[in-house]
Amino acid sequence: MKERLALAGKVENMVTRRNPLFDTATTLGKILGFLGVSAICGVLVAGLLVPAAAVSGSAASGSIQFFDTLPAELQVNPPSQATTILAADGSQIASIYSENRTRVPLDQMSPYIKDAIVAVEDSRFYEHGGVDATGIMRAIVSTARGQKQGASTITQQYVNNVINESLVSQDKAADVKLNGVNKGVGDKLREMKLAIALEKKFSKQQILEGYLNIVFFNKDAYGIEAASRLFFSTSAKDLTLPQAALLAGVVNSPSYYDPVANPDHAKQRRDLVLGLMLDQGKIKKADYDAAIAAPVTTKVTQPRQGCAYAATAPYFCDYVLHLLYNNPAYGATQDERINRVSRGGLTIQTTLDPKAQNAAQAQVDATTGANPDKWGATIVSVQPGNGKIVSMAQNTVWLPAAGKFDQTQNFNVDVVDSKGNDLNGLGGFQPGSTMKPFTFAEWLNEGKSMNTTINAAVRRYPQNFPWINTCPTPTDGWYDSTNGTFDLQNSDDVHYRSMSVLYGLMNSINTATFASASKVDLCGIQKIVDAVGIHGGNPIRDKAGTITDPNPKVPMTTLANLIGSTQTAPLTMASAMATFSNNGKYCEPIAITSVTDQAGAKLPAQSPNCRDAVTPEVAHGVAYAMQEVLNQGSGSLIQPRISTKTSFPIAAKTGTNDNNGSTWVVGYTSGLATASWFGDPLGGQNRFGRNITVNGKFYPNVDGYMIAGPQFSNYMSQVAPAYGTNPFPAPPSNLLDAPSFRAPTPSNTSPSTQPSGNGNGNDNGKKNG
Repeated sequence: MKERLALAGKVENMVTRRNPLFDTATTLGKILGFLGVSAICGVLVAGLLVPAAAVSGSAASGSIQFFDTLPAELQVNPPSQATTILAADGSQIASIYSENRTRVPLDQMSPYIKDAIVAVEDSRFYEHGGVDATGIMRAIVSTARGQKQGASTITQQYVNNVINESLVSQDKAADVKLNGVNKGVGDKLREMKLAIALEKKFSKQQILEGYLNIVFFNKDAYGIEAASRLFFSTSAKDLTLPQAALLAGVVNSPSYYDPVANPDHAKQRRDLVLGLMLDQGKIKKADYDAAIAAPVTTKVTQPRQGCAYAATAPYFCDYVLHLLYNNPAYGATQDERINRVSRGGLTIQTTLDPKAQNAAQAQVDATTGANPDKWGATIVSVQPGNGKIVSMAQNTVWLPAAGKFDQTQNFNVDVVDSKGNDLNGLGGFQPGSTMKPFTFAEWLNEGKSMNTTINAAVRRYPQNFPWINTCPTPTDGWYDSTNGTFDLQNSDDVHYRSMSVLYGLMNSINTATFASASKVDLCGIQKIVDAVGIHGGNPIRDKAGTITDPNPKVPMTTLANLIGSTQTAPLTMASAMATFSNNGKYCEPIAITSVTDQAGAKLPAQSPNCRDAVTPEVAHGVAYAMQEVLNQGSGSLIQPRISTKTSFPIAAKTGTNDNNGSTWVVGYTSGLATASWFGDPLGGQNRFGRNITVNGKFYPNVDGYMIAGPQFSNYMSQVAPAYGTNPFPAPPSNLLDAPSFRAPTPSNTSPSTQPSGNGNGNDNGKKNG
């Protein structure tokens, strides 16, 4: 911000100081100034006394050929413009800029502003060839008399602005030349040369259009369109005569003639402009009289740029920006990429669905209410089959506000991307029992029936337990109270018994997960977890803090990870679960569908990147089991419904970490996958979710189905039907055991916005290793 204000000050000086070529203070200085300018005029006279069309004619002399080529230093590229981030439906999410500017063609500007700016800044604009000899001689005479008068034409001012704009865009603001400050005779000569060359290459209309789009009006308004919107909440094409005259006057000294801060000064300057327009025949006397009589009134629309002021989804907006800032296609360095985005006038089309986003935001805000204890709540959704991020919400505000939980970090994403570039993410949370479906998937992958009976009474897995592990990574961890640790625990005392693998998953029984894991290859579980994109959300760093592994694998040979010990981002979990909805194909999450520059040229964006992760048969088996979680298992109280009696096919898994400080429901329909999370976002998983009050309700223990569950249910009830809720394909009979097969039947229990009771949804499981 300080840099932007400093630049604004420089630009204001650039356009406000209309000093003569020599700022003379003594009689000798005046004489020398006169002689010096006369010498300059002698050199330039051939180019000064003829208009641009004549300069480019065949009769041009050798001296005029000095001005023939427009040098590379004055490539008239489009000036800095605001970048716009759009939702999937084309609505604006945010505007990003270094300079608030929206370029508009000349025919989209009011004729009043075109006439007003010429009248006050360069009345001979249409007569000279870039440098006005008459104006220079008049300035010389005024200088000799001790009076200051500017001589720069609109073309020269445009040249000056273009040069300085180019320097700033190259991070060379220190080289900016400002009239009357650090501009010498050589700089002025160069400016004249370039002005004449410019007029030979471009028409007067093109130059005037360029000038009105680049000139500085206010630190929040560069160019006439931005100025019109700032001061009058209108467009450049709809400016009235008094408004246009006022803005034309502002250019001379944007601070002094600021109509908000100094309305009297602004009126004085406006009336001067109106008088010049009348004298030059640009307006009639009646129009002049009416405009003079009009008071100076403004209707300010203060621009709000950046994701912090996003109309919706500020954290998704920030995620999109970081994706671009990390993309080498937008520049060799991150500074170049940031510059490209903030000054390039890009249009960034994203995947965000505003309706889904609004529903997600309303839900996470309602989950925690006033939230003095700063509990976190998040929802993130992706589309199976393409990975498009549909919504990304959390219950915080970006900017500090009284009584609000303010936070700039994104709770839904990793700390860094796969190459170690910053994503401004928190890095995720322990996923608890939402990791159990991946052990279940390997069970099915090995051709075992989900209705096979296992012994879930086993609680001790000592160091020498014969795990099957074909990975080079050794098995790590044990559960054994006779050997320095503790026995594996369930949430209650009634499930240490034999049960089917299906029953164990749908009721989230820790001992059942371990019993099934003991009969499959841990390396097979690892391959599935890797294939569906699950990784740790926090990078691994060396002692010096250097990232050695940006998105480390979640080692499934570490036994604690069977029940979710490694912190994982909600976006990662939603994308992983979407695999089971997509016939076993995993799709990387994407947020940007297209990027175009000012000229409409396409720039690199994201496209679906999908791969086979598990077989369709395994995916269908997991979907079958996860439907049962909601039908009659740990999520039976949170079955989403369109109405109290109508449900739709949906699969989900609850999850809670050891200290109840991280609770989840992750699930999917045929068209939408969602991760819903509630817990402690700031305490490093150390704050217990026990004996707490959330939104006026007391919880002895918070489990996945209690808060994250209703949040998931309410959101999916609103949003999922629009994305498709087709029935999931039935798994093959060999994975079901034919005698036990039955189609999932939704529970008739009505959804509860705050379910209570001590169901089997408590996914606590002491973890070790």
